[in-house]
Amino acid sequence: MSKSNEAVKLFERGHLCSQAVFEVFSEDLGLASSEAFKIGACFGSGMRKAEVCGACAGALMALGLKYGESKEKCDEVSDKFFDEFKKENGSYLCRDLLECDISTPEGVQYARDNNLFKEFCPKMVASATEIAEKIMED
Repeated sequence: MSKSNEAVKLFERGHLCSQAVFEVFSEDLGLASSEAFKIGACFGSGMRKAEVCGACAGALMALGLKYGESKEKCDEVSDKFFDEFKKENGSYLCRDLLECDISTPEGVQYARDNNLFKEFCPKMVASATEIAEKIMED
């Protein structure tokens, strides 16, 4: 199974977007998936404030785990990740992607009513995973 499909399955089973993306890379990078699950726990839903998409946060955690010894390399891969994600999806901000602010009860209800968590968010999980994987392969 591809990392992208694996991340989507984790998300569909109840992991946060950030956890799902980070977790599929963690063991290959020397971190137990159970630890990645805990580390990613506060980054879903745009850090609970509809800011940077949690799937992006999970991807950045993985990139940091791989390249964290070099600030210059981290700057490079972070910029590359954000540029590609925005090019592919239009934004990397949760509220812009969902077209609602899920830091509010009304925004969460809108997202639920429009099946965004079930139909849209898995696409962001897949996209973030694929982009991070491609960066790590280069």
